[in-house]
Amino acid sequence: MTVTLFIFLLLFFRPVVALSSDGIALLTLKSAVEASSAAAFSNWNDADATPCRWSGITCANISGQLEPRVVGVTISGKGLRGYLPSELGTLLYLRRLNLHTNALRGAIPAQLFNATALHSVFLHGNNLSGTLPPSVCTLPRLENLDLSDNALSGAVPDTLRNCSQLQRLILARNKFSGFIPASPWPELKNLVQLDLSSNLLEGSIPDELGELKTLTGTLNLSFNHLSGKIPKSLGNLPVTVSFDLRNNDLNGEIPQTGSFSNQGPTAFLNNPNLCGFPLQKPCTGSAPSELGRGPSSRGPSAHRSAKGLSPGLIILISVADAAGVALIGLVVVYVYWKRKGKSNGCSCTLKRKFGAENEKASLCCLCNGMKSDDSEVEEVEKEEGEGGRGEGDLVAIDKGFNFELDELLRASAYVLGKSGLGIVYKVVLGNGVPVAVRRLGEGGEQRYKEFAAEVQAIGKVKHPNIVKLRAYYWAPDEKLLISDFISNGNLATALRGRNGQPPPNFSWSTRLRIIKGTARGLAYLHECSPRKFVHGDIKPSNILLDADFQPHISDFGLNRLISITGNNPSSGGFMGGALSYLKPSQTERTNNYKAPEARIPGCRPTQKWDVYSFGVVLLELLTGKSPDSSLAASTSMEVPDLVRWVRKGFEQESPLSEMVDPSMLHEVQAKKEVLAVFHVALQCTEGDPEIRPRMKTVSENLERIGS
Repeated sequence: MTVTLFIFLLLFFRPVVALSSDGIALLTLKSAVEASSAAAFSNWNDADATPCRWSGITCANISGQLEPRVVGVTISGKGLRGYLPSELGTLLYLRRLNLHTNALRGAIPAQLFNATALHSVFLHGNNLSGTLPPSVCTLPRLENLDLSDNALSGAVPDTLRNCSQLQRLILARNKFSGFIPASPWPELKNLVQLDLSSNLLEGSIPDELGELKTLTGTLNLSFNHLSGKIPKSLGNLPVTVSFDLRNNDLNGEIPQTGSFSNQGPTAFLNNPNLCGFPLQKPCTGSAPSELGRGPSSRGPSAHRSAKGLSPGLIILISVADAAGVALIGLVVVYVYWKRKGKSNGCSCTLKRKFGAENEKASLCCLCNGMKSDDSEVEEVEKEEGEGGRGEGDLVAIDKGFNFELDELLRASAYVLGKSGLGIVYKVVLGNGVPVAVRRLGEGGEQRYKEFAAEVQAIGKVKHPNIVKLRAYYWAPDEKLLISDFISNGNLATALRGRNGQPPPNFSWSTRLRIIKGTARGLAYLHECSPRKFVHGDIKPSNILLDADFQPHISDFGLNRLISITGNNPSSGGFMGGALSYLKPSQTERTNNYKAPEARIPGCRPTQKWDVYSFGVVLLELLTGKSPDSSLAASTSMEVPDLVRWVRKGFEQESPLSEMVDPSMLHEVQAKKEVLAVFHVALQCTEGDPEIRPRMKTVSENLERIGS
């Protein structure tokens, strides 16, 4: 009877599960957000014991604590409308707060910074207003503070000097006003990024900014109301730092010392009273404020001679001037169309180049797009859309590339390689032109329009550092992609040798050319391609090299095509099964070029994946060591965790000679350039994807090295 009563009580009077204090604090965030935008909190259940399974929440076991504690809150880009509750400050073990790209409004509560374990606060891209609380620097571990793209106002607080661990301070595109304080900067010994652009700041640039010796990337003070002369102390900043002082009211001569010698003219544009190199505006004996005032600045004699001109002579001069301008205009138009014809229609007006010619004309323009070729592709798309299923069709994406299917079938073909993305053949056409043909296999008969649209999007990408897709073939039992053949193998072979042969000695200038070209191509894919592509598999074997060691990125967009066909491309034959296959490359087993978050099953690729992978490729080019654990274990050139190895070397201040590829040690003059590329690579391989720079920024920083 007693046992029966106990079971009865156990079934009907179960103890109530109490939500932890961290969970209660988080529920205030859910309550502070409007219901219409609260889909991100769908599984935040107050009946749970802890919030550790809630979406966007990360927990960890903390020494001395009986239960896991919340260490991360990441709910970004969810359109949250509401305010920041002060109760978040009670999350005493919170390390990372990431609520960027939402629609949160109101002030940042001072109590938020009672969460003293915070090291990263990402609130950019909201509608936050009010001032920056002075209590922000009571956080002893604060490393990253990004409040850009809000409506914050008031002064930049002098109390920033207490943020001794701060590495990144980004306050761009707000309404901060007043002077830039002088005192914080000497105290910020770890600051690597400072962006105060697009605010209402005024007054002079403090000399103390020149003491930021750890700064990398860009010192951005553009689009403010700063005045006075540029302090010479900025020349003391590292040579890898670029300045952005555009759109201010600065005056006087640009200093010519230290890191100023590495700056381009764009760093100083739209400061009407600035003069000197690198601007096309020499400084004269006149005060800067008098520059460009017209005839009165030329002296009295010029004024008198202008005054004495007769009306007839003035008319004659005007007519001559007009004729001269018209002639110049005709010449400009002629040159423009001439160049457009030679560069596939790429116009570079008003767009910043990533690079130029082989080294100087690589990306015609960042986002100018080669519109004439795009229109041709659109015509092909239209024809295909109206032409039915496209069975057995050989479709030329590039109209200047014409050949018949029979010609392709008759041509000599050689197997180049085989991977999970298909078998690749070198095919020499009848006119002697080699092309690369990738066989994707069978399947996907019902998804022709989807396949064609995807291929056309890939075909629109035209850039000197990206392999160009020329045509494709579609049939129910065969799908082929025809692209340019790049003659000199890939970067993996160049670094590790071919068929047991030792690799060639790569000079630093060659490596730097490959680095810059690859960065330009990736930046174009991310920023300017029709769909802003993510490559998703950047590694040396996907960076092809031509005879001049110019890099060409290959294999982007193929994973999507494989998923459409729904077939394993490595099975079956090619053109009747006439050719045998190679064994899968050993380097396909493990990919240590992937970003940490890319190794989690089910995650969608992002551009920050590519940035990380590119950073690992940089480290391999710098050290000569491969991160690929699938290489033979006996090889002394293998470092499975290359990123950690390099970071440890810098933390322990190991000599550069212990980390750099021994074959480059004799190039002593390249030491500063090598070190600068190391810093870029370490930024790219940050574990936190939010901290990694965009490829556009990476490319711009690399272009300044050795230029």
